[in-house]
Amino acid sequence: MVLQKNIVKEKLLINGNWIETEDTHKVYNKYTGELFSEIALADEKTVDFAIESAVRAHKEVDFPVEQRYKVLMHTAKLLKEHEDEIAEMIAIEGGKPITDARVEVGRSVSTLELAAIESKKLVGEMIPNHSTPGRFLYTIKKPVGVVAAITPFNFPLNLVVHKVGPALAAGNPIIIKPASDTATTTVKLCELLEEAGVPKGYVQCVVGSGRTVGEQLLNDERIAHYTFTGSPAVGKHINHTIGLRKATLELGSNSATIVHGDADVQKAAQKAAKMATANAGQVCISVQRIFVQDSVKEAFIQTLVEEVNKLKVGNPVESDTNVGPMISEKEAIRIEEWVEEAVKGGASILTGGKREGSVYYPTVLTNVKKGMKVVDEEAFAPIVSITSYDTIEEAIELVNDSKYGLQAGIYTSDLSLSYKIPHLLEVGGVIVNDTSSFRADQMPYGGVKESGNGKEGPAYAIQELVDTVTVVVNLEE
Repeated sequence: MVLQKNIVKEKLLINGNWIETEDTHKVYNKYTGELFSEIALADEKTVDFAIESAVRAHKEVDFPVEQRYKVLMHTAKLLKEHEDEIAEMIAIEGGKPITDARVEVGRSVSTLELAAIESKKLVGEMIPNHSTPGRFLYTIKKPVGVVAAITPFNFPLNLVVHKVGPALAAGNPIIIKPASDTATTTVKLCELLEEAGVPKGYVQCVVGSGRTVGEQLLNDERIAHYTFTGSPAVGKHINHTIGLRKATLELGSNSATIVHGDADVQKAAQKAAKMATANAGQVCISVQRIFVQDSVKEAFIQTLVEEVNKLKVGNPVESDTNVGPMISEKEAIRIEEWVEEAVKGGASILTGGKREGSVYYPTVLTNVKKGMKVVDEEAFAPIVSITSYDTIEEAIELVNDSKYGLQAGIYTSDLSLSYKIPHLLEVGGVIVNDTSSFRADQMPYGGVKESGNGKEGPAYAIQELVDTVTVVVNLEE
């Protein structure tokens, strides 16, 4: 199926209506550079109306649990029916290989279904009371209020539904501010939510820059909760701006994977090659740092380089493409400069190190060291570095020597080590016998240190989106 060739001016869903604005944001095909769509840009009045409409919906529009369940399940069904169209949309505006884009749609279907199920599990609890007879204690869960979701470009569907699903499951209206350069996918999701019967005012979509739309959302105290995926710098700014209001922040990472000497080196290298370059490395838990025990270093490097060289780089809409373009030529130039800086500092390029426009070829580095951006910062690009270690204690120290702490992987056949190491690594998730890049949509997902706070995964995110109210009934009055 091929998407329409005529450029359509997409509208914004505000208070149950699709509206146009004076200005638009142009979305381009990330591989060819051709214009793909134009989306209405929200101005100050539009954002204010979106917030006002969400507040009114929260106060006046009933959205009972059974309806929440039906809306989310119906949306999941519609997503499945539009899988090919939406996957191609993600590939074109996001640069993600079409096979990976289809996986993203499938995961999004599952995420919405999980959120629907959690809507029916949202209950309070009875509290035993032995100290003050005559009083009956229990809790109830109430929607926290209007939620603002600020979402990134790299998973323009799944990271949106990870915020929309739990918010609606908890009974909260949500205002979505997607990444502008991949906002067409979010607009399509909103169309499906509307078709599925979401109540008027419970889903709003506002497109615009962080400096304008983002700041207006942060400074409006009518919004009760913020859920954000993006950089630590913006995450810190959000916390500083919103004060005591709630926020769930999924921030940066330079995720590490340990390959211990007793591991299946070939399997580890094959998986690392794939997961360091998936979506052009633009994944929060992408394998960026690999620590390999000395005894297997040479064998690991040989296989890793061989596997990386097998990857096809090219047009993301072609089914055999493994690595597509980065989100922009600016970002490709940035990582090119980071790699050049590392080489000047003594690093070696084993393969890759080449850029063509917005495409940066998968790159493997060795002889890296602390102080290099490719080690210390989040690369968000198809690069990976290899460092050797002697003892597992040294490997643990290397992994923890980071301002980030999202996830880490370890390959080992030592059962005792696989039990101990999750207690020693300073991360939010430890993946045993796999890379750092594994995520199941039902699991709690989130990091420590500058990787953020709070957890995603519908069962866990929904708890962040309700207030627990304690009720005490005096039975003696």
